[in-house]
Amino acid sequence: MINAEGENVDLYIPRKCSWTSRLIEAKDHASVQMNVGHLDQAGVYTGQYTTYALSGYVRNMGDGDSALDILWTKEKAKLAQA
Repeated sequence: MINAEGENVDLYIPRKCSWTSRLIEAKDHASVQMNVGHLDQAGVYTGQYTTYALSGYVRNMGDGDSALDILWTKEKAKLAQA
């Protein structure tokens, strides 16, 4: 919920899995959220990052590594990173 000043006042904002778009519940203790840093052409960190959240379901099926790889490959193409 947003108040009159435009600030978010919710106590809990649920996350969605970046791979399956499933809602990650508060009791999903196997879920992870990670930030992947962006690099410039010289391979130096630029201070920017992309956040990915993977649900426990994806990790339990053994698809976490391939899901993250495919998601980052798509994002890297958008950013025109080598």
